Amino acid sequence: MEPGYLENFIQSIWDGIGGIEGKCLVVGGDGRFFNKQAVQIILKMAAASGAARVIVGQEGLLSTPAASHLIRLNEADGGVILSASHNPGGPDGDFGVKFNTANGGPAPAPVTEAIYQASATLSEYHILDAPDLDLTPLGPQRLGEMVVEVVDPVADYAALMEEIYDFQAIRALFSSGFRVTFDAMHAVTGPYAHEILVNRLGAPAASLRNATPLPDFGGGHPDPNPVWAHELMSQMMASEAPDFGAASDGDGDRNMILGRGIYVTPSDSLAVIAANAQLTPGYSAGLAGVARSMPTSSALDRVAEKRGLDCYATPTGWKFFGNLLDAGRATLCGEESAGTGSDHIREKDGLWAVLMWLNILAVRQQSVAEIMRSHWQEFGRNYYSRHDYEDLDAEAAAELIDEVRQKLDKLAGAPLGPLTVSAAEDFSYADPVDGSVTTQQGFQINFAEDARLVLRLSGTGTSGATLRVYMERFVAGPDGLDSDPQDALADVVIACEALTALRQRFGRDAPDVMT
Repeated sequence: MEPGYLENFIQSIWDGIGGIEGKCLVVGGDGRFFNKQAVQIILKMAAASGAARVIVGQEGLLSTPAASHLIRLNEADGGVILSASHNPGGPDGDFGVKFNTANGGPAPAPVTEAIYQASATLSEYHILDAPDLDLTPLGPQRLGEMVVEVVDPVADYAALMEEIYDFQAIRALFSSGFRVTFDAMHAVTGPYAHEILVNRLGAPAASLRNATPLPDFGGGHPDPNPVWAHELMSQMMASEAPDFGAASDGDGDRNMILGRGIYVTPSDSLAVIAANAQLTPGYSAGLAGVARSMPTSSALDRVAEKRGLDCYATPTGWKFFGNLLDAGRATLCGEESAGTGSDHIREKDGLWAVLMWLNILAVRQQSVAEIMRSHWQEFGRNYYSRHDYEDLDAEAAAELIDEVRQKLDKLAGAPLGPLTVSAAEDFSYADPVDGSVTTQQGFQINFAEDARLVLRLSGTGTSGATLRVYMERFVAGPDGLDSDPQDALADVVIACEALTALRQRFGRDAPDVMT
């Protein structure tokens, strides 16, 4: 909000992509504090730099998935998305600016590097001296020589969902007495959920929780996980719970899936979607391939192996899926951090995942718990959990990472607590499409006992350092499929402590967030 800060950032984007003269852009954000003011600044800067047309969501609102769709639908040259994803909003919260390229996806590394280089030599920025536009009425208006087209932020996205899914089957499911609850967490997906779930699919309006977007997300933390969506969790674990529950995050690209009495981990959700996507109209022809981020559980790999699909493990970050999707090598992709999506856009998509589950439930006529049980019986169960240690001293966290890196080459064959290391690596990724190599993407340690440990520092925290610890253990079944995940992973927790002395080092008795 400091005068000139956002302006310099935006000018660096314009310069880094070779200018925007004559180009078409999409602009919008999740409605968090400062969103409206930022949109006006960006519009005036686009006009001053010669953009021909900017498509902007009404009142400056656009979910990240909807923005990606609008870029692709209008063959725009890119878009600026204003959000800090699942981080808190408000005057003392977070704010973010993201540039997406013409394919609708996050800017790849060469583009972000060019933007950074532009910022290092920037000497001026250009902005039109003009009053703010009224972004309430739909339709075109002019800002200088540039056309600003204000669009319904929901309509085109909702139409896309209706093309992909069998809305008639989902309407029939709701008409049968099936009860659903969706928590928008006072974030951007409230209007999207109202239009799709209520207006088009016939769910009662009371099915929506926290559906009005607020600049501070109602004082909450718009991260759809059992910790921050605890009210929804309590509702779904009660004896009179609805049949299906879901939530989405600040900008609408993440999701949480629940059934009565059951929480579906993002990794399991991705695997179930991969195993059942062909039941929906948009994916009835099957999947070209699937992809997951490396820390995501290998439940997806087991589906891919049985279905004869190529399966890719990439670094964390949705931009790494873009090449696979554009090249037709993957149709479906996902991350353990509650992001799931497909080739319909180039972002993860919270409501898309919710509708996928509803379509699957409508076709299979089973409960969420029954579908999960059936899935584990067929593919086995990958017990999985992520432990987040937040606001760590950044220097001490970096020292831990360096110490573990120095041990990696000597770990194979060594015991760690009750487990034995079979392989250890500092994960690197060679993109099969463009050949680019990305290194140092987290430590991956495999154990002989069908278990895995992953350690990585997160790039999405805003205070200190956040260390993410991912633990996984596979049980083939038919026995052992109903354990508590934390109990099933107890040996991996011990192995992690044996490797890192994490709790002693940082004086932590437990992780800050456990999902």
